Amino acid sequence: MVFYPQDCCNWIMANPLESIRDKIDALDQQLQTLLNQRAELALEVAKVKAAQGEEGHCYRPEREAQVLRAVQERNQGPLSDAEIARLFREIMSACLALEEPLGIAFLGPEGTYTHEAAKKHFGHSVKTLSMSAIDEVFREVESGAAQFGVVPVENSTEGVITHTLDQFMASPLTICGEVELRINHEFLTNESDLTSVCKVYSHQQSLAQCREWLDRNLLGVERIAVSSNAEAARLASDEAGSAAIAGQAAAELYDIKVLATNIEDEPDNTTRFLVIGVDSVPPSGVDKTSLLVSAVNEAGTLGNLIQPFSNNGINMTKLESRPSRRGLWEYVFFIDIEGHVDDKNIARALDELRNDAPMVKVLGSYPRSVL
Repeated sequence: MVFYPQDCCNWIMANPLESIRDKIDALDQQLQTLLNQRAELALEVAKVKAAQGEEGHCYRPEREAQVLRAVQERNQGPLSDAEIARLFREIMSACLALEEPLGIAFLGPEGTYTHEAAKKHFGHSVKTLSMSAIDEVFREVESGAAQFGVVPVENSTEGVITHTLDQFMASPLTICGEVELRINHEFLTNESDLTSVCKVYSHQQSLAQCREWLDRNLLGVERIAVSSNAEAARLASDEAGSAAIAGQAAAELYDIKVLATNIEDEPDNTTRFLVIGVDSVPPSGVDKTSLLVSAVNEAGTLGNLIQPFSNNGINMTKLESRPSRRGLWEYVFFIDIEGHVDDKNIARALDELRNDAPMVKVLGSYPRSVL
Protein backbone atom coordinates (compact mmCIF):
# COMPACT_ATOMS: atom_id res chain seq x y z
CA MET A 1 0.00 0.00 0.00
CA VAL A 2 1.29 3.44 -0.92
CA PHE A 3 0.79 6.33 1.53
CA TYR A 4 0.51 9.84 0.21
CA PRO A 5 1.13 12.99 2.31
CA GLN A 6 -2.55 13.53 2.91
CA ASP A 7 -2.90 9.91 4.02
CA CYS A 8 -0.11 10.40 6.56
CA CYS A 9 -1.80 13.51 7.97
CA ASN A 10 -5.08 11.65 8.26
CA TRP A 11 -3.37 8.70 9.95
CA ILE A 12 -1.64 10.96 12.51
CA MET A 13 -4.88 12.80 13.24
CA ALA A 14 -6.67 9.49 13.68
CA ASN A 15 -3.95 8.09 15.95
CA PRO A 16 -2.83 10.96 18.22
CA LEU A 17 -1.60 8.55 20.92
CA GLU A 18 0.88 6.96 18.53
CA SER A 19 2.33 10.34 17.69
CA ILE A 20 2.71 11.23 21.39
CA ARG A 21 4.28 7.86 22.15
CA ASP A 22 6.78 8.33 19.33
CA LYS A 23 7.81 11.65 20.88
CA ILE A 24 8.15 10.00 24.29
CA ASP A 25 10.33 7.25 22.83
CA ALA A 26 12.58 9.84 21.17
CA LEU A 27 12.89 11.79 24.42
CA ASP A 28 13.62 8.61 26.40
CA GLN A 29 16.48 7.86 24.03
CA GLN A 30 17.87 11.37 24.51
CA LEU A 31 17.52 11.10 28.28
CA GLN A 32 19.33 7.78 28.34
CA THR A 33 22.19 9.22 26.28
CA LEU A 34 22.46 12.26 28.54
CA LEU A 35 22.35 10.17 31.72
CA ASN A 36 25.22 8.02 30.52
CA GLN A 37 27.17 11.14 29.58
CA ARG A 38 26.62 12.46 33.11
CA ALA A 39 27.79 9.16 34.55
CA GLU A 40 30.97 9.33 32.44
CA LEU A 41 31.68 12.80 33.81
CA ALA A 42 31.20 11.51 37.36
CA LEU A 43 33.83 8.85 36.66
CA GLU A 44 36.15 11.56 35.32
CA VAL A 45 35.72 13.50 38.56
CA ALA A 46 36.76 10.40 40.51
CA LYS A 47 39.85 9.96 38.31
CA VAL A 48 40.89 13.61 38.73
CA LYS A 49 40.51 13.39 42.51
CA ALA A 50 42.58 10.21 42.60
CA ALA A 51 45.30 11.85 40.48
CA GLN A 52 45.37 14.81 42.85
CA GLY A 53 45.79 12.50 45.82
CA GLU A 54 42.35 13.09 47.32
CA GLU A 55 41.41 10.06 49.39
CA GLY A 56 38.02 8.75 50.33
CA HIS A 57 34.65 8.82 48.64
CA CYS A 58 33.35 11.37 46.13
CA TYR A 59 30.20 12.22 48.06
CA ARG A 60 30.09 15.96 48.85
CA PRO A 61 27.07 16.95 50.98
CA GLU A 62 27.37 20.66 50.18
CA ARG A 63 27.69 20.03 46.43
CA GLU A 64 24.64 17.75 46.33
CA ALA A 65 22.58 20.26 48.30
CA GLN A 66 23.55 23.00 45.83
CA VAL A 67 22.60 20.82 42.86
CA LEU A 68 19.21 19.92 44.34
CA ARG A 69 18.41 23.53 45.20
CA ALA A 70 19.28 24.58 41.63
CA VAL A 71 17.06 21.80 40.27
CA GLN A 72 14.12 23.09 42.30
CA GLU A 73 14.74 26.75 41.47
CA ARG A 74 14.67 26.18 37.71
CA ASN A 75 11.79 23.73 37.79
CA GLN A 76 8.77 24.88 35.76
CA GLY A 77 6.57 21.80 36.18
CA PRO A 78 4.37 19.92 35.73
CA LEU A 79 6.50 17.75 38.06
CA SER A 80 6.61 19.21 41.59
CA ASP A 81 9.83 20.58 43.07
CA ALA A 82 10.00 17.66 45.48
CA GLU A 83 9.48 15.07 42.75
CA ILE A 84 12.03 16.55 40.35
CA ALA A 85 14.58 16.81 43.17
CA ARG A 86 13.93 13.17 44.12
CA LEU A 87 14.64 12.08 40.54
CA PHE A 88 17.92 14.00 40.48
CA ARG A 89 18.87 12.54 43.86
CA GLU A 90 18.59 9.06 42.35
CA ILE A 91 20.66 10.10 39.32
CA MET A 92 23.44 11.40 41.57
CA SER A 93 23.23 8.30 43.75
CA ALA A 94 23.61 6.00 40.74
CA CYS A 95 26.52 8.01 39.34
CA LEU A 96 28.41 7.98 42.65
CA ALA A 97 27.87 4.23 42.98
CA LEU A 98 29.80 3.60 39.75
CA GLU A 99 33.01 4.02 41.75
CA GLU A 100 31.84 2.29 44.91
CA PRO A 101 28.46 2.39 46.71
CA LEU A 102 28.53 4.36 49.95
CA GLY A 103 28.03 2.37 53.14
CA ILE A 104 25.26 3.96 55.21
CA ALA A 105 24.57 2.68 58.73
CA PHE A 106 21.05 3.27 60.03
CA LEU A 107 18.86 2.42 62.99
CA GLY A 108 17.21 -0.74 61.70
CA PRO A 109 15.83 -3.11 60.80
CA GLU A 110 14.92 -2.60 57.15
CA GLY A 111 11.53 -1.00 56.70
CA THR A 112 11.92 1.53 59.53
CA TYR A 113 11.47 5.25 59.00
CA THR A 114 15.21 5.70 59.56
CA HIS A 115 15.83 3.31 56.66
CA GLU A 116 13.44 5.38 54.57
CA ALA A 117 15.24 8.58 55.61
CA ALA A 118 18.60 7.11 54.57
CA LYS A 119 17.26 6.26 51.12
CA LYS A 120 15.64 9.68 50.80
CA HIS A 121 18.92 11.45 51.54
CA PHE A 122 21.40 9.20 49.71
CA GLY A 123 19.23 7.56 47.05
CA HIS A 124 18.77 3.85 46.44
CA SER A 125 22.23 3.13 45.00
CA VAL A 126 23.92 2.97 48.41
CA LYS A 127 24.66 -0.01 50.63
CA THR A 128 22.54 0.31 53.76
CA LEU A 129 23.74 -1.36 56.97
CA SER A 130 21.09 -2.14 59.58
CA MET A 131 22.07 -1.51 63.22
CA SER A 132 19.99 -2.52 66.24
CA ALA A 133 20.74 0.57 68.38
CA ILE A 134 21.71 4.22 67.94
CA ASP A 135 25.09 3.78 69.65
CA GLU A 136 25.87 0.98 67.18
CA VAL A 137 25.29 3.38 64.27
CA PHE A 138 27.84 5.77 65.78
CA ARG A 139 30.37 2.97 66.33
CA GLU A 140 29.95 1.67 62.78
CA VAL A 141 30.89 5.08 61.38
CA GLU A 142 33.66 5.70 63.93
CA SER A 143 35.27 2.38 62.99
CA GLY A 144 35.17 3.14 59.27
CA ALA A 145 32.87 0.21 58.49
CA ALA A 146 30.35 2.77 57.16
CA GLN A 147 31.06 6.16 55.60
CA PHE A 148 27.95 7.77 57.08
CA GLY A 149 25.18 7.03 59.54
CA VAL A 150 21.56 8.13 59.83
CA VAL A 151 19.89 8.49 63.23
CA PRO A 152 16.59 10.07 64.39
CA VAL A 153 16.94 13.18 66.53
CA GLU A 154 13.45 14.64 67.06
CA ASN A 155 9.80 14.29 66.20
CA SER A 156 7.44 17.24 65.78
CA THR A 157 4.90 15.77 68.20
CA GLU A 158 6.92 13.58 70.59
CA GLY A 159 10.05 15.72 70.99
CA VAL A 160 13.75 14.81 70.99
CA ILE A 161 15.32 11.36 70.88
CA THR A 162 17.56 11.59 73.92
CA HIS A 163 19.72 8.56 73.02
CA THR A 164 20.93 10.40 69.91
CA LEU A 165 21.76 13.61 71.77
CA ASP A 166 23.64 11.71 74.47
CA GLN A 167 25.90 10.01 71.91
CA PHE A 168 27.32 13.36 70.79
CA MET A 169 28.75 14.03 74.26
CA ALA A 170 31.57 11.53 73.71
CA SER A 171 31.58 10.83 69.96
CA PRO A 172 34.17 12.46 67.67
CA LEU A 173 31.74 12.31 64.73
CA THR A 174 30.34 15.40 63.08
CA ILE A 175 26.88 16.15 61.70
CA CYS A 176 27.04 16.22 57.89
CA GLY A 177 23.39 16.70 57.00
CA GLU A 178 19.77 16.44 58.05
CA VAL A 179 16.67 14.75 56.67
CA GLU A 180 13.08 15.69 57.39
CA LEU A 181 10.60 12.90 56.77
CA ARG A 182 6.84 13.30 56.82
CA ILE A 183 5.57 10.39 58.91
CA ASN A 184 2.47 8.62 57.64
CA HIS A 185 1.34 5.80 59.91
CA GLU A 186 -0.60 2.93 58.33
CA PHE A 187 -2.65 0.29 60.10
CA LEU A 188 -1.40 -3.09 58.89
CA THR A 189 -3.09 -6.44 59.36
CA ASN A 190 -3.97 -9.54 57.41
CA GLU A 191 -7.38 -9.61 59.10
CA SER A 192 -10.34 -8.50 56.98
CA ASP A 193 -11.69 -5.92 59.46
CA LEU A 194 -10.95 -4.20 62.78
CA THR A 195 -13.27 -6.43 64.80
CA SER A 196 -10.89 -9.39 64.32
CA VAL A 197 -7.88 -7.53 65.76
CA CYS A 198 -6.99 -8.37 69.37
CA LYS A 199 -3.51 -6.83 69.68
CA VAL A 200 -1.58 -3.99 68.04
CA TYR A 201 2.21 -3.89 67.78
CA SER A 202 4.25 -0.73 67.20
CA HIS A 203 7.11 1.39 68.50
CA GLN A 204 6.10 3.28 71.64
CA GLN A 205 6.32 6.65 69.85
CA SER A 206 4.04 5.49 67.05
CA LEU A 207 1.51 4.18 69.55
CA ALA A 208 1.55 7.63 71.18
CA GLN A 209 1.24 9.41 67.83
CA CYS A 210 -1.87 7.36 66.93
CA ARG A 211 -3.51 7.34 70.37
CA GLU A 212 -6.70 9.14 69.31
CA TRP A 213 -7.29 6.82 66.34
CA LEU A 214 -6.69 3.75 68.49
CA ASP A 215 -9.03 5.02 71.24
CA ARG A 216 -11.71 5.74 68.67
CA ASN A 217 -11.46 2.48 66.71
CA LEU A 218 -9.82 -0.11 68.98
CA LEU A 219 -10.52 0.95 72.56
CA GLY A 220 -9.60 -1.88 74.91
CA VAL A 221 -7.45 -3.76 72.38
CA GLU A 222 -3.97 -4.59 73.74
CA ARG A 223 -1.19 -2.26 72.56
CA ILE A 224 2.31 -3.76 72.61
CA ALA A 225 5.43 -1.61 72.27
CA VAL A 226 8.29 -3.21 70.30
CA SER A 227 11.75 -2.09 69.17
CA SER A 228 10.67 -0.73 65.77
CA ASN A 229 7.69 -0.38 63.46
CA ALA A 230 9.32 -2.80 61.04
CA GLU A 231 9.51 -5.40 63.80
CA ALA A 232 5.84 -4.71 64.53
CA ALA A 233 4.95 -5.41 60.90
CA ARG A 234 6.96 -8.65 60.95
CA LEU A 235 5.18 -9.86 64.08
CA ALA A 236 1.73 -8.93 62.79
CA SER A 237 2.35 -10.65 59.47
CA ASP A 238 2.83 -13.99 61.28
CA GLU A 239 0.18 -13.83 64.00
CA ALA A 240 -3.55 -14.23 63.52
CA GLY A 241 -5.57 -11.47 65.14
CA SER A 242 -2.56 -9.14 65.22
CA ALA A 243 -1.98 -5.75 63.64
CA ALA A 244 0.83 -3.22 63.41
CA ILE A 245 1.28 0.50 63.03
CA ALA A 246 4.06 1.11 60.52
CA GLY A 247 4.86 2.68 57.17
CA GLN A 248 4.23 1.59 53.61
CA ALA A 249 7.79 0.29 53.25
CA ALA A 250 7.29 -2.16 56.13
CA ALA A 251 3.98 -3.30 54.64
CA GLU A 252 5.67 -4.12 51.35
CA LEU A 253 8.68 -5.74 53.02
CA TYR A 254 6.58 -8.15 55.12
CA ASP A 255 3.70 -8.55 52.65
CA ILE A 256 0.98 -7.39 55.03
CA LYS A 257 -2.19 -5.55 54.00
CA VAL A 258 -2.88 -1.88 54.71
CA LEU A 259 -6.32 -1.67 56.34
CA ALA A 260 -6.26 2.06 57.15
CA THR A 261 -3.95 4.89 56.05
CA ASN A 262 -2.70 8.09 57.68
CA ILE A 263 -3.95 7.22 61.15
CA GLU A 264 -1.57 9.61 62.95
CA ASP A 265 -3.29 12.16 65.22
CA GLU A 266 -1.27 15.12 63.90
CA PRO A 267 -1.46 15.60 60.11
CA ASP A 268 1.94 17.37 59.98
CA ASN A 269 3.78 14.71 61.97
CA THR A 270 7.45 14.95 60.89
CA THR A 271 10.65 13.35 62.14
CA ARG A 272 14.07 14.93 61.73
CA PHE A 273 17.10 12.71 61.20
CA LEU A 274 20.81 13.55 61.33
CA VAL A 275 23.49 12.33 58.95
CA ILE A 276 26.73 11.67 60.84
CA GLY A 277 30.21 11.26 59.42
CA VAL A 278 33.90 11.85 60.00
CA ASP A 279 34.70 14.95 57.95
CA SER A 280 33.46 18.52 58.30
CA VAL A 281 31.32 19.96 55.49
CA PRO A 282 32.17 23.21 53.62
CA PRO A 283 29.46 25.88 53.26
CA SER A 284 26.64 25.17 50.82
CA GLY A 285 25.06 28.63 51.05
CA VAL A 286 22.04 27.58 53.11
CA ASP A 287 23.37 25.89 56.21
CA LYS A 288 22.71 25.05 59.82
CA THR A 289 25.18 24.61 62.70
CA SER A 290 24.69 22.40 65.77
CA LEU A 291 26.51 23.05 69.04
CA LEU A 292 27.02 21.30 72.37
CA VAL A 293 27.54 23.79 75.20
CA SER A 294 28.11 23.23 78.90
CA ALA A 295 27.25 25.83 81.51
CA VAL A 296 27.73 26.47 85.19
CA ASN A 297 24.66 26.02 87.39
CA GLU A 298 23.93 29.60 88.43
CA ALA A 299 21.44 32.40 87.82
CA GLY A 300 21.62 34.00 84.37
CA THR A 301 23.40 31.07 82.71
CA LEU A 302 20.83 30.50 79.98
CA GLY A 303 20.67 34.20 79.15
CA ASN A 304 24.45 34.32 78.81
CA LEU A 305 24.35 31.39 76.37
CA ILE A 306 21.76 33.02 74.15
CA GLN A 307 23.11 36.58 74.16
CA PRO A 308 26.04 36.06 71.72
CA PHE A 309 23.67 34.85 69.02
CA SER A 310 21.37 37.82 69.49
CA ASN A 311 24.35 40.20 69.45
CA ASN A 312 25.43 38.88 66.05
CA GLY A 313 22.02 38.60 64.37
CA ILE A 314 21.94 34.80 64.39
CA ASN A 315 18.65 32.90 64.42
CA MET A 316 18.51 30.07 66.95
CA THR A 317 16.22 27.24 65.82
CA LYS A 318 16.66 24.80 68.72
CA LEU A 319 17.68 24.78 72.38
CA GLU A 320 17.57 21.50 74.29
CA SER A 321 19.06 20.64 77.70
CA ARG A 322 20.39 17.26 78.84
CA PRO A 323 22.05 16.11 82.08
CA SER A 324 25.82 16.33 81.72
CA ARG A 325 26.39 13.03 83.62
CA ARG A 326 29.34 14.72 85.31
CA GLY A 327 27.68 16.14 88.40
CA LEU A 328 24.31 16.45 90.10
CA TRP A 329 22.06 19.04 88.42
CA GLU A 330 24.70 19.94 85.84
CA TYR A 331 23.45 20.28 82.27
CA VAL A 332 24.67 20.63 78.71
CA PHE A 333 22.72 22.41 75.99
CA PHE A 334 22.20 21.33 72.40
CA ILE A 335 21.77 24.38 70.20
CA ASP A 336 20.92 24.70 66.49
CA ILE A 337 21.54 27.99 64.69
CA GLU A 338 21.18 29.14 61.09
CA GLY A 339 24.43 29.57 59.17
CA HIS A 340 27.85 27.94 58.82
CA VAL A 341 30.69 27.97 61.32
CA ASP A 342 32.84 29.68 58.66
CA ASP A 343 30.46 32.67 58.58
CA LYS A 344 32.04 35.72 60.24
CA ASN A 345 29.07 36.48 62.49
CA ILE A 346 28.97 32.89 63.78
CA ALA A 347 32.72 32.91 64.40
CA ARG A 348 32.29 36.08 66.47
CA ALA A 349 29.38 34.61 68.41
CA LEU A 350 31.35 31.46 69.24
CA ASP A 351 34.26 33.54 70.51
CA GLU A 352 31.88 35.42 72.80
CA LEU A 353 30.22 32.19 73.92
CA ARG A 354 33.56 30.63 74.88
CA ASN A 355 34.15 33.50 77.30
CA ASP A 356 31.18 32.37 79.43
CA ALA A 357 30.83 28.63 78.73
CA PRO A 358 33.30 26.06 80.10
CA MET A 359 32.88 23.95 76.95
CA VAL A 360 31.71 24.77 73.42
CA LYS A 361 31.76 21.90 70.92
CA VAL A 362 30.76 22.40 67.30
CA LEU A 363 28.90 19.22 66.36
CA GLY A 364 28.83 20.23 62.70
CA SER A 365 27.81 22.73 60.06
CA TYR A 366 25.78 21.16 57.27
CA PRO A 367 23.24 21.95 54.50
CA ARG A 368 19.70 22.47 55.66
CA SER A 369 17.27 19.80 54.51
CA VAL A 370 16.53 20.18 50.79
CA LEU A 371 13.96 17.43 50.10
